[in-house]
Amino acid sequence: IVNLPEELGDRCVFQYGPNSFRLFNLPIVRRGVVVGLLGPNGVGKTTAVRILVGQLKPNLGEYENPPSWVEITRFFRGSELQNYFEDLHRGRIRVVYKPQRISPLPTSVRGKVESLLEKVDERGVMDYVVEMLSLKPILDREIEKLSGGELQQVSIAASVCKDADLYIFDEPSSYVDIFQRMKIARLIRTLTNEDRAVMVVEHDLAILDFLSDFVHVLFGKPGVYGIVSGIYGVREGINNFLDGYLRGENIRFRKTPITFETRKPSGDMVEHSVLCDFRGITKSYDGFELVVEGGTLRRSEVVGIMGPNGIGKTTFAMLLAGKLEPTTGTIPNTFRVALKPQYLEPREGKQVCSILADAAPKEYGTPSYQNTFIDPLGLEHLLERDVAELSGGELQRVAIAETLSREADIYLLDEPTAFLDVDERITISKVIRTVVERREAVGLVVDHDVQVIDLVSDRLMIFEGEPGVKGFGRGPIDKFEGMNSFLEKMGITYRRDPQTGRPRVNKPGSRLDREQKENKQYYYTD
Repeated sequence: IVNLPEELGDRCVFQYGPNSFRLFNLPIVRRGVVVGLLGPNGVGKTTAVRILVGQLKPNLGEYENPPSWVEITRFFRGSELQNYFEDLHRGRIRVVYKPQRISPLPTSVRGKVESLLEKVDERGVMDYVVEMLSLKPILDREIEKLSGGELQQVSIAASVCKDADLYIFDEPSSYVDIFQRMKIARLIRTLTNEDRAVMVVEHDLAILDFLSDFVHVLFGKPGVYGIVSGIYGVREGINNFLDGYLRGENIRFRKTPITFETRKPSGDMVEHSVLCDFRGITKSYDGFELVVEGGTLRRSEVVGIMGPNGIGKTTFAMLLAGKLEPTTGTIPNTFRVALKPQYLEPREGKQVCSILADAAPKEYGTPSYQNTFIDPLGLEHLLERDVAELSGGELQRVAIAETLSREADIYLLDEPTAFLDVDERITISKVIRTVVERREAVGLVVDHDVQVIDLVSDRLMIFEGEPGVKGFGRGPIDKFEGMNSFLEKMGITYRRDPQTGRPRVNKPGSRLDREQKENKQYYYTD
């Protein structure tokens, strides 16, 4: 008999108010290791983190008559959290928290990056951190002039420079490319060398796996209640999450397991008809030059676009969409392009339903539209909402639905996984494929989540060069060649988990890492 997730009446740690979200259990704080938090959006990861930081006091569900600290520590008696809350209450523990939302940072911190890092460098590690994250080129820049990815790196650098007992990083890989994600992961791991406690909330499974020693799985009903599982070793915890079954607690919270394809992509793909040929495009502006060698886009095919930030991926997208003119070379502009931009602007006074109806005037409201977009993307409860009120993840799902709802020959999605949880990332991959195949269109997906690119793509375009100076794009090429080319530049190899097929980053210099590099098998291993 398998238990389904039910609320654990007597283990409520926090409730916001009457008929509002309830959180059951809390993650454990452990020195000398990284503890990862994994679960869908809306089940209490950020609430749990805010309690451990001290921003929220555990009310044990008694929101009208909150308990005293004596009652709170009694509630946690016998667990690793009893001493933690005693120390937190008495001010004996210092916590540094890098929040999920970093956009408010420029309004609260003024000045240059270098002066900010000097000001917070309590551990005397600023030079080391700047070196680890390759921040030298932006030290002279004003905080308010930084891009999203640069802001994320600076906020992580500032957190690591501070002296604390517990460091919490909420979604450290948002906005940053795979190169930067690996640098951030290696930097965060150095904190455990000094017997400090580290906690990380992350949706990129490969990064969470590389970063963490242990994992708590969070599950429940988004927006209603969330349950924090017991603590698992990182491999078992992530596999339990994908399987949807917690062996230690005998609880099932997912109907069908999530699995990943492990086979090397076959070279004998079905040859679809050509939608467009582009030949030798260049674009020069603001001291940056992009060169893209010729390529062919085929109908019913999704092309994944990979490469570091600042290398011209979005510029290429804008050239294809006709938003920019190439300096040399030609792109046929006889086809229709639907673009989901990287940065989403919330539109005041527009409801979700009217945005979707405008995008698909013929289809909106039909059973087919419901089955293709509304149900899989979980949009039903958002339809009457004003777009300006949506969270980052909700806005992303609406923007993806709006883009794919339009009648187009090319669907161009720039960083569609930002703010989405693991389940949502897999769902949007399936929705993109469905729409592209059904309409015999071309899908172009720019993203930094290697697993999503693998899941959604038929072929790849690889961009490389010197960020902000020169970019070079090639392809589309087959996935085996593309992944090898991309990961060889990064010096990273992946192995496959035998239980789920998910990609796991090999430890640099390990036997597997060396063997796969010798055999030119950076991602697909058979």
